Amino acid sequence: MKPFRNLTLGLKLLMVGCAQNADENKPVPGFGKETVGTYEAVRTTAYTHSETDHRRYGAHNAIGKRLQSGELTSASADWSWFPLGTKFRVVDNNKTYVIDDYGSALVGSKTIDLYMPTRRLMNLWETKRVTIEIIEFGSYQKSLELLWPRKGNAYVRKMIQSIEKKSKPELNR
Repeated sequence: MKPFRNLTLGLKLLMVGCAQNADENKPVPGFGKETVGTYEAVRTTAYTHSETDHRRYGAHNAIGKRLQSGELTSASADWSWFPLGTKFRVVDNNKTYVIDDYGSALVGSKTIDLYMPTRRLMNLWETKRVTIEIIEFGSYQKSLELLWPRKGNAYVRKMIQSIEKKSKPELNR
């Protein structure tokens, strides 16, 4: 009987540990099934500050700061999919990115645009399907605060509507 008691105790400890880890990986409300530490296959493209459609912004992102390249690199996405401040790692190259920009072509596309400091690197990247690991979720609230004054653009209104819809799930039942 003693071996069974030890086995029972071991199983109880294992279940408690699993339950604690499950709490850490709970989905963020309104974010879908993704959780911190999960992996997801996504379509990526690349952009740079010297592209024709980005020249008017220079080397600045949607929050008015310089586009980053290095230990933490800028990325652009539909903020109703990946909100401002979301950090993720591309598994293939182990580079870490932060969503600090958005673009009209990305809204509704389920594509992440990765910032490249040069046109050469941008052209080398082309379009790739990669696996990312979500490190930290951004904030829908901060996304809305930045988007709201820009609601004159149709694509910005679309992001705002999608975020608001996610934040009021009880109205969508």
